Amino acid sequence: MTREPERPAHYYLAGGGIASLAAAVFLIRDANVAGEQVTIFEKEDRFGGSLDGSGDADIGYLVRGGRMFEPNFICTFDLLQSIPSRLPDGLSAKEDIFAFNRDVPGSSRCRLIRNGAKADTRLGLRLRDMRDLARLILAKEKTLDGKAIEDCFDAAFFQSNFWIMWSTMFAFQTWHSAIELARYLKRFIHLFPGFTRMEGVLRTRFNQYDSLIAPIVDWLTERGVTFATGTEIVDASLDGPGEALSVAELILDRAGRRETMPVSEHDRVFFTLGSMTANSVQGSNTAPPPAPETESAWTLWQNLAAKTPVFGRPDLFCPDVTRTRWESFTVTLKNPAFVDHMERFSGNRTGTGGLVTIADSGWMLCFVMLHQPHFRRQADGTYVFWGYGLLGDREGDFVKKPMAECSGDEILAELAGQLRLGDEADAMFCDAIVRPCMMPLITSQFMPRRAGDRPDVVPAGASNFACLGQYCEQPHDVVFTVEYSVRSAMTAVHRLAGGNPPPPVKRTDRNPIVIASALRTILAG
Repeated sequence: MTREPERPAHYYLAGGGIASLAAAVFLIRDANVAGEQVTIFEKEDRFGGSLDGSGDADIGYLVRGGRMFEPNFICTFDLLQSIPSRLPDGLSAKEDIFAFNRDVPGSSRCRLIRNGAKADTRLGLRLRDMRDLARLILAKEKTLDGKAIEDCFDAAFFQSNFWIMWSTMFAFQTWHSAIELARYLKRFIHLFPGFTRMEGVLRTRFNQYDSLIAPIVDWLTERGVTFATGTEIVDASLDGPGEALSVAELILDRAGRRETMPVSEHDRVFFTLGSMTANSVQGSNTAPPPAPETESAWTLWQNLAAKTPVFGRPDLFCPDVTRTRWESFTVTLKNPAFVDHMERFSGNRTGTGGLVTIADSGWMLCFVMLHQPHFRRQADGTYVFWGYGLLGDREGDFVKKPMAECSGDEILAELAGQLRLGDEADAMFCDAIVRPCMMPLITSQFMPRRAGDRPDVVPAGASNFACLGQYCEQPHDVVFTVEYSVRSAMTAVHRLAGGNPPPPVKRTDRNPIVIASALRTILAG
């Protein structure tokens, strides 16, 4: 009697964001897995997760947020070197990013605005602030367990230009994790000399969907990967003697219908846990975003964590949306008047200045004049810019209510007031399409944490599964970056399927030359 041949291992990936997409690439490229053995499950009909870009000239373009890059994102550029950019020049996605930044170098001449005019960007740090920053950088992480940033500084520090520029560049709030701020300071210390001018930051040619996600999806599609849209992994059955754990079954929600899928000991499962952009809701020119839904991509993580503590404590990262939310807005213009005005005002050619923060605005309003076109198929004669309010729960200065209660037109009215546009605003914004977007969990990954609150990429005892994304534990690296998600993917594939190990995080905070340069910048004010 002949035995039936054992079926090839299957590789199941929960969630269609950059972590899962990167893991699929690494499985095929580095672990020699056939694309036909890989399935990515995604609830929505579009892949990319938080790296999005959608719309057109009629309904308005939309990007919920933007991601900054820098040359030391080693895992990300390792991924992108294998992905064709889909541009006529034949460059890889990595090569295109570096080519674009050589052609369109960024250096802000207008980082801060106060009283409607360009403002001084000197850091404004006192000796006490410098001491407190040094203490935070040198502290062992275990001594910062559960601490917030506001536990490490006095109130005056949060009025400094340094904090205003740092917090708006990375979206930190005073109640966020002191551990994460310490990691950020060490991870990006080499950027200190150009910090006030946003120098050293790399940008993609188009929005991140067009520049990163679409080329990756094309690459995976060509290799036979299955994209299961409208299907969400919501739970899993776990087996294991003693402390060993394995996934035995996946529970799927396919368009509202529950299904189970057996998982063998030879199969591998990659769970993307949580989501920064879950429950995002959009408004319009005439209406603010509605109240967000309660169902979210966190269901899977919460169900897994209820079974075993190796999955961490998801509820600690979303205890109160007033502490994890902010609102962004994407504006589509049909005439260049505002774009031309900002070039004259800022001294920056469009797309070279980066984030502008209106430091004395109630909402801590920020915006970016994006390089045009920002969408691969952006209509001729249209211009897109993006902004957000870090402190949008506060009352506006010109529109006397919180940002969350404002329509898109009211957000533009607040921006026009802050920029002192006066009667010119009507001509600049008369045909503007504004798409506000409230993201209730956008900074949930920044909430204060302790050891064990986030699962390891491959939890202790796990034999056939791994955790991906922004909510797993990876020493030295920082969340709210594409690099963090890609590093988790590379680590997981290496551990479970034999791909290449991730290179270590580039520790520029251990380079004496970098440290000396950062100190000179801080001491110079």
